[in-house]
Amino acid sequence: MGRRGGGKRGGDRWRGGKGPRMQRPQRADYEEPIKTNARFEEYYNQLDILEDVEKEDFWTALRRELPNSFRFTGSKGHALPVQKILKERYIPEIISIEHNGVAVEAPTPVPWFPHQLAWQMKTPKHIVRKFAPFKSFQQFLVSETCAGNISRQEIVSMIPPLLMDIKPGMVVMDLCAAPGSKTAQLIEMVHGGEEARIRKTIRDIQPNNQRGVSPDSEVIKEQIEEEEEQGDWSDQGRSTGLVIANDADYKRAHMLIHQTKRLNSPNLLVTNHDATMYPSIKLPSESRSDQKHVQNRYLKFDRVLADVPCSGDGTARKNANVWKDWLPGNAIGLFPTQVRILVRALQMTKAGGRVIYSTCSMNPVEDEAVVATAIERCGGLAKVQILDCKDELPGLARRPGLNTWNVMERLGGIYDSWDQVQDNPGKLVEGMFPPKEPLPLERCVRVYPHLQDTGGFFIAVLEKKAEIRAKPESESESQRIEPKTSIVSAVDEINARPSNGNLTATKIDALDDIAPPQASENAGSLTTAARQNQEIAPNKEPVSPCKHELDDQADTYMSTKRIKFRDEVDEAAPRGEEDREVHWPPPPGAQLDVSRPEAADLPEPESADKTVVPASNKPLEQTAVDYKGKRNAGQQLFEEPFKYLASDHPELQAIYDFYNLNPQFPRDRFMVRNATGNPVKSIYYTSALARDILTINEATGLKFVHCGVKMFVKQDVQREGTCRWRIQTDGLPVIEAWVGEERVVRLWQKSTLKGLLIEMFPKVTGDGWKELGEIGERVRDIDLGCCILRVEKGTGEDAFSERSVLPLWRSLHSLNLMLPKEDRKAMLLRLYNEIVPLQDSSKARLEGKRDATNGNARNASSDIDGEKPDSTKMDDVPNGGDDLQAILDATSDEEGGS
Repeated sequence: MGRRGGGKRGGDRWRGGKGPRMQRPQRADYEEPIKTNARFEEYYNQLDILEDVEKEDFWTALRRELPNSFRFTGSKGHALPVQKILKERYIPEIISIEHNGVAVEAPTPVPWFPHQLAWQMKTPKHIVRKFAPFKSFQQFLVSETCAGNISRQEIVSMIPPLLMDIKPGMVVMDLCAAPGSKTAQLIEMVHGGEEARIRKTIRDIQPNNQRGVSPDSEVIKEQIEEEEEQGDWSDQGRSTGLVIANDADYKRAHMLIHQTKRLNSPNLLVTNHDATMYPSIKLPSESRSDQKHVQNRYLKFDRVLADVPCSGDGTARKNANVWKDWLPGNAIGLFPTQVRILVRALQMTKAGGRVIYSTCSMNPVEDEAVVATAIERCGGLAKVQILDCKDELPGLARRPGLNTWNVMERLGGIYDSWDQVQDNPGKLVEGMFPPKEPLPLERCVRVYPHLQDTGGFFIAVLEKKAEIRAKPESESESQRIEPKTSIVSAVDEINARPSNGNLTATKIDALDDIAPPQASENAGSLTTAARQNQEIAPNKEPVSPCKHELDDQADTYMSTKRIKFRDEVDEAAPRGEEDREVHWPPPPGAQLDVSRPEAADLPEPESADKTVVPASNKPLEQTAVDYKGKRNAGQQLFEEPFKYLASDHPELQAIYDFYNLNPQFPRDRFMVRNATGNPVKSIYYTSALARDILTINEATGLKFVHCGVKMFVKQDVQREGTCRWRIQTDGLPVIEAWVGEERVVRLWQKSTLKGLLIEMFPKVTGDGWKELGEIGERVRDIDLGCCILRVEKGTGEDAFSERSVLPLWRSLHSLNLMLPKEDRKAMLLRLYNEIVPLQDSSKARLEGKRDATNGNARNASSDIDGEKPDSTKMDDVPNGGDDLQAILDATSDEEGGS
């Protein structure tokens, strides 16, 4: 073996290369983290949340490592076939393993999760590493996770979405969404049954246009029967609901996009706002049945998830830092922010809607106290009720919420009631203690680690009974903060002190006496309002308590959810509608529509024109310059605008004609992400409600980060008349059922698909098509450009049990299944249980062509047929090497090309 470091070129140096010799750092021995914390254990032991006989089991479980857990993602019709492979291929192999004469425990389904789509594995790591069946099982998990079919997610974090009771057509908000595991669940629920509804719609219109319809799987057939009774058919089966996912941190908002993008949902909108003062979202005006025109309409949500930032002590099994970092002040400092988020969630919810409040903390200050305070601020039980969920999710071991508890202050003192601390409250407020008016807090849900070998968690399901006008914090008894020393009082006290010869020191001492210096929890940070619309992302993020989302993939990218605290007290809101935001003034830089309630008390502008000119009314050239300038400033990238295309746009018309797109597919929901509003590179597709929101809220200060699926990507082509727009993999599930038969290739045999997966560029010209089996003649005769490969289900050993759809590119001389290498490998493992190296025969063909042309193409790119064989994202550039291909075509027409 060669020496590490590259032999002669610096082999003796650490990491090789030129320069002085460097001392290789010594690897430190791993030290098991100390899992003890006196105050942590003291507080929960005296809190009496458990019987004495349970306490030892509780602490033992909390010190153990957390079992691995995962969830099958996507629609039911998509997830169940992948789950079936786990149950039929890998579980029997694992069950057969014995270690020291004892059968090894195999992965088991989570008993309360619907359709057994969530699983956990408790087998110790040293056993997993020892046996081959676990190695193949791990390869399956990694492969399907990369393909987006499996999500690593901690079990208790799966609970809140399941208690939201989401129905077709609902509008859902996830206020603190990153890194996105729960958001993904919400998206799946909003799209529930959509695949079956679309299949039925296509089958109903099939006699009118002679379009072929693939046979349905058994799962889809069952879903069609269910959806006929209760499904959302208002948009030809397409989901009319919407998920708005928000995060206050810009980077984490993009992590959220990364996590949810694999679901390819046109019904997802991602925003970047402070959840405590989330702005109202305007809707287009409408005419009512009484012929009155309603102009000022604002979006209200059917369901809101407030999975708030918390101290995270329920994650101690996964996050060992909890043991050394736990302090009673963590929960106390987060309490005001958590209350503000929950109050804002209730304000934005429709009457009759639900808000789910959850934390991964077991501290009642962050749990029941927040719920009680928010209800008090919103008008009591007449306005907001706590729903009893004891009959939901049968099989989930849980404990009721607490009605009595005490509070440990920052120095470790424990107080049983607010009366004990009124003389010296410090950071404590009355709302942190049990409410004076009884509330049914026992209806909340508490999950402890020892009950089902999970983390700790808290959930409260609230129902909004009527419209509310939340009290400002300054008027709320339970959240009132003691006023700080006034400047006038401080000056009077300083001037009254004798100087003792050192005037400066005397004044400092006097000020310290009346206003002791305290370490600011948000020193150096902007105010909440200023953060709302800031364009510059700080280079250094403050360290603060966090919301721990137990998602292994997310942990790779983002570690914590960072919170900045606001000490200022909310002022009363200006006059306006009920449920309007109580925080005022609005974020700096926001252009408020004067028709909004917030603008009611603003002074009249000097100009007679009282309306705000939308950004869309600027000249396109000027708009483009504005966006470009913000990008070039070296600051946080400004998000490109969302510009919708006219349904008769020439580029769209070319797409309709080439793909023979069914006229019933919506044509007014295509958009681009650039200031000019022209389709330059990509075309996106969104739902109708998302389109309305993006259009009407342009230039209102709302920060939209992401919306829509990438439907078409512009492509270089090799023949005149070929459509330059190919269907992107992301948008394929949305549009494939509406594409005409002219661009469809059908495949039934496993052996044929296997060949397409292994060989990245199978040859079509010459006699190459004869090697492509059942699809050979079809792909030989089809026009160049993008096609849809429909893998049909059938019977027999070489048939597929489920249908699927894949993107296919027909170039001048070959085919390309436009899938990343990771997806190809995942399909080979899933369908054939094989790990096979991929092949690229185009390289060999290219070398032969180079010899035949006497070096004419010697300096050309090694790409062929417009693909980059070494790229891991093969679906991004299917036609980048046309110049080389033109050289080869000119010299070897008689060979049929490559």
